Amino acid sequence: MTIESNVKGQTIKKVLKAGVGKVDITCKEGELAYGLYPEKTMSHIPPQYRDMKVKIDDPLFVRALVLDDGVEKVVLVTLDVCALGARMISQYILNDSPDDFIPRLRKRVEDELGIPGSLISASASHTHPPGRLLCDDEEQVTRTVMAIRQAFENMIPVTIGVGAGHEDTLTLNRSWIMKDGTDYSWRPEPPGEEIKSLRPIDPEIGILRIDRLDGSPLAVLYDFASHLLVGCRKGSVTADFPGVTSNYLEEQLGGNVTAIFLQGANGDIIEASYDDRENPRDKYDFGYRLGRSVMKAYRTIGTGAVAIKVVTRHVEFPLRKDIPESVAAVKKEQSDLTVSMRYTGLSFKTFLPLYMKYNLHPDYPNHFPQRYMAADNCGDERFRILDEQNLRSVKKYLESMRAMELMSINELKIATLEKHQEIITELGGVCVPAEIKAIRIGECVFVAAPMEVLTEVGFKVKKMSPFKYTYIISNANGYLHYSPPASYYGHGSYEATECLLAPEWEAVFIKSVEEMLNELLDGSGEY
Repeated sequence: MTIESNVKGQTIKKVLKAGVGKVDITCKEGELAYGLYPEKTMSHIPPQYRDMKVKIDDPLFVRALVLDDGVEKVVLVTLDVCALGARMISQYILNDSPDDFIPRLRKRVEDELGIPGSLISASASHTHPPGRLLCDDEEQVTRTVMAIRQAFENMIPVTIGVGAGHEDTLTLNRSWIMKDGTDYSWRPEPPGEEIKSLRPIDPEIGILRIDRLDGSPLAVLYDFASHLLVGCRKGSVTADFPGVTSNYLEEQLGGNVTAIFLQGANGDIIEASYDDRENPRDKYDFGYRLGRSVMKAYRTIGTGAVAIKVVTRHVEFPLRKDIPESVAAVKKEQSDLTVSMRYTGLSFKTFLPLYMKYNLHPDYPNHFPQRYMAADNCGDERFRILDEQNLRSVKKYLESMRAMELMSINELKIATLEKHQEIITELGGVCVPAEIKAIRIGECVFVAAPMEVLTEVGFKVKKMSPFKYTYIISNANGYLHYSPPASYYGHGSYEATECLLAPEWEAVFIKSVEEMLNELLDGSGEY
């Protein structure tokens, strides 16, 4: 579709075009999950996964979308994988995508397609099944280039529309604000009476509708914050619910259409069914429900001519310096918890029947009511004294059980913190480089960042954005683990523990994004 743009005083006619590509990137059935890097993975991989052979529940894909308005181009690439370029920085736990995947991809696109590599923004869906997912390193790059080539070779004139869907029933924020002022996002879960409130979710679904000039759909992008844990099971490769949602959208829209999932600000988001101990996790139910919410909004979106603009910032995020002190604090807490378990007088065998009796029959737990009444009438206090003793013992056992749970969490905290200190030491220096991209498509902006961005940070970006629709793309163009808001540090959440970055990272990020959004306005705010 032709649009006119004023550039440096000259009117330029621009034809909006788009193309899509899609290529399978799944590993081979039966490959050993960690067979490629055994010497580097064994220390951190759970033993049950080390010799596991994978099976394929559903295939993984790389999808590419190319947009060209006649002046600017952008290449959006998504892969069904947990993270891109994360081997060293995850200590080879996330070992599918090689550390140099992004630079190698960009160089090959430049060499083979003559397209500047800087136009490419590649992100991961964040699918989580344990074990190896992708084809080998060279094939990953080759097949991604194939998808981009497909997109470029099949570009056609299009119209584009932007809209927002809503889905608040499928996810929740896994970080709880506790009554004692701490944050909690660990398993086992805390007692309900200790929880003050849940942190919020962002239920908005960002939707980009791309149509051919005859009105038939070419592609649909949907950005949604989630964690892709409902479909994972031991040894099985899966794209999780985005595979289900994308297939559903393609079937509903019909014809030759490609649906593309973009991961939103997902750092503290989890699927609501994750902790369900009564029913199997169901990626199909989740996927179809999300698909219906996308379609409901999609049908309301009109399309037309839009302009494209991309701004990139290369920044340096400061690395944490507080890990030794944090480890020492957790170890001190471990010592205190150990002391607190002294004088636990029951075993589980004696605790369980007492606990059941005193909860089923709190007034007369040990005998029929008439025995208690008769004893009370003659001044016999032995039943009441026994009940008091038993209740104290049950209470102490429950307190010790909770202490044991907290100690197991603390052991994980210590291991996690020490792992990140090892990574920081290996990185060297006090900062880590990162790339942030802001991609404007009409009145929609995607901010692509190489971290698992948390909900509150996503809200801050939306609030300061001058654009009607603004969305985060997490896990894009690299991987730096979690990126909690500065205010979360020191409160004990998983996200603030599983973190390389110092709290000052947030100010660097917000300032950079604000500058990029203003640059996308192009002075006047119009094209």
